Amino acid sequence: MARWKELPDSLDQRERQLVVQLRRLKDRSGLSLAALAAKTTYSSSSWERWLNGKKPVPRGAVTELARVCGTEPTRLLVLHEVAEGAAAGPGAETGAEPCAEPDAGPTVTPGSGSAVEPRTTKTTAGPSIMPPARPTARVTTRPTDRPSARGPRPRPRLVLGAAAALLVAFGAGMITGLSWQGDGSGGQQPAPTADAYRRGQAYDCDISRKDGGLYAGHSVSRDVLLDLNSIGWDVVEAQCLLRRHGFDPGGTDGVYGEQTKRAATAFQEKREIGVDGIVGPDTWRELRK
Repeated sequence: MARWKELPDSLDQRERQLVVQLRRLKDRSGLSLAALAAKTTYSSSSWERWLNGKKPVPRGAVTELARVCGTEPTRLLVLHEVAEGAAAGPGAETGAEPCAEPDAGPTVTPGSGSAVEPRTTKTTAGPSIMPPARPTARVTTRPTDRPSARGPRPRPRLVLGAAAALLVAFGAGMITGLSWQGDGSGGQQPAPTADAYRRGQAYDCDISRKDGGLYAGHSVSRDVLLDLNSIGWDVVEAQCLLRRHGFDPGGTDGVYGEQTKRAATAFQEKREIGVDGIVGPDTWRELRK
């Protein structure tokens, strides 16, 4: 597969992180830009611009790419939320409309029913006494005083701040139950993570069979992609299941390192599924058997 072009130096770091994740997802799928265009509602030229950082990626494209590649889009949408806030810039904070310019039309005198033309005064060489200007009452409505039928506007900064906090927690490996998984009955449930994941700590594997599948008690994932440098409860679950099937992952610490990747590769070869060392939907299905 052809190497990707370097992303522009002017690309914001948060947008860069989103594009890198989308590139990885596309590479793992093995789809070309033309094949990706055939499976989505976007053209190959659009995908080329987005995946090379030339244009911001729309939210709908993120969702469709995740669907085509068989992964849950929630984590990617968190990255998109942060990248979208970065692209909007600080000026997107208030959303207030500017005050209208004062009307330069004729002034209507109350009770007269007609417009009064402004009084002109001829300038002479000597001193002149100007009659005092009659004050005209004019009401100016500030933007904050205008009633709105749409209700209060959201504050983008608060939304962006929440998304950024979620992204930081995800990057630190503290949030691993972000993807919602099926419970086998048509409903949705999060991974059973009662405690915060702690990197480097060895976890026990309590293997049991439920609803026809094997579970180690750390995650119910069936489609989360795991590769080198992945961390968290999903990795602990995969390591436990690999060990259960006789493939040593090197530990059950939730860190997807080289030995875990080798174990996953050997497992894939044994089950005759795609051999890439990446735990995806096909590998999860076999691990749960």
